[in-house]
Amino acid sequence: MGIAAAEAGKVGQAVPLVEEALSRDPNNAEYLAQYARLLILLRRDGEAADAARSALEAPGSDARTMDTVGCVLARLGDHEGSIAPFGEAVAREPGNLDYRYNLAAACGFTGRVAEARGHYEVILSADPGEPRTHYALSILSRQTREANHVDRLEAAVASARKPQDLVRLRYALAKELEDIGEPRRAFAALSAANADHKRASGYDFAQDAAIFDAIEAAFGQAPEAGPGNPDDTPIFVVGMPRTGTTLVDRILSSHPEVGSAGELQAMPLAIKQAAGTPSRTVLDPETVSAAMGAEPAEIGRRYLDRAAHHRPAGSPRFVDKLPANFLNVGHIARALPNARIVCLRRGPMDTVWSNFRNLFATQSPYYAYSYDLLDTARYYARFDQLMALWERLFPGRVLQLGYEALVADQQSETRRLLEHCGLSWDPACLAFHENRAAVATPSAAQVRRSLNADGIGRWKTHDAGMAEVRAFFEAEGIAVD
Repeated sequence: MGIAAAEAGKVGQAVPLVEEALSRDPNNAEYLAQYARLLILLRRDGEAADAARSALEAPGSDARTMDTVGCVLARLGDHEGSIAPFGEAVAREPGNLDYRYNLAAACGFTGRVAEARGHYEVILSADPGEPRTHYALSILSRQTREANHVDRLEAAVASARKPQDLVRLRYALAKELEDIGEPRRAFAALSAANADHKRASGYDFAQDAAIFDAIEAAFGQAPEAGPGNPDDTPIFVVGMPRTGTTLVDRILSSHPEVGSAGELQAMPLAIKQAAGTPSRTVLDPETVSAAMGAEPAEIGRRYLDRAAHHRPAGSPRFVDKLPANFLNVGHIARALPNARIVCLRRGPMDTVWSNFRNLFATQSPYYAYSYDLLDTARYYARFDQLMALWERLFPGRVLQLGYEALVADQQSETRRLLEHCGLSWDPACLAFHENRAAVATPSAAQVRRSLNADGIGRWKTHDAGMAEVRAFFEAEGIAVD
């Protein structure tokens, strides 16, 4: 009954039913795994982690139960921990391609690139057109003219029928074409994919503009706030996506006093909960306005409670690397006055191109702008404007760290970063590429290499296609390199 309720979208009704089942059979691995899955959907992460780990210890688990546990651990950011249950699921049902895909993804996130590639190839041998596997394989590593999948991808694109499948396949094709030095064909594939997805999503930039307007209006006339929570353990790394946030997360988490908690939804959810608005979206103009009436210390407490379940054990400090938290800098500054905030900045043209060329979570409202070059340019302009507001309101609270400056002078900029975060110098931070922790972002392959300038000025390869973006920035008075 609990599972039926959950499948009907009534997760709140499902939980007590599964709890009743567990009261009668508390060591049932399947019940525990499904309970953990439901708790994750309700964002009760700490309880979900406990239930998932109890399921691992319970006897009599089957392949589906192991895969469910693995998915819960992955959602909690424990990709290393997910390897064992995913591997067990595949061992018990080697023909289940969904289980194998989950294992392959976990291998990729944890640096087991050869194993991931092998599992992806097994999937494609059974289902040659499987779009998410083609995309995952394309971003697993950099392709070369001698070794790539372009012909196979073109065949998959030609035979694909579902619009969402075409989006993934064209992104994969564009990525590999760019890798092997065919920018015109890459731009054509990418433009087609993005145009199709934007049409299907119905996105209008006015949706994001309304959120920026609401934030600027709320903090432009913000009343005096009460004291915040004094905890000084979080380090927030924010900025536009694809600007070096993962790189800085790796640098910081290479320090012996710092662990990475990944991209947490803890702050947006703490603000939403404190605002008490009934809307189903986490961030909207109504919530922005209502949150201004919440006590900063309460937002800080709610955040820390949510983040606690994701913090690596044994690290006194932790990094929260949700790029979109740049929207929440005002609340972070008031709610956690001793927390450190770092904002990554990258050249505007490279930022736009890098956002446009990466396939983010297609259902996430955070990245809806990224399927159109001009929408992305408009978003960058509003981001730039908002960061200027935060600097006026909270001078010195946010370290603006330039990606290009970090590449040009790694040691000096790393020292500046550590000093801002209240950390002592440690040479391990220069060897971030040796950090073996999992990476679950499109940057997974890049951050396992030493620092390089490959990504600087990459937009110039597509100068003609980016002309409209350049003109927009020039009209807005935003300097273009």
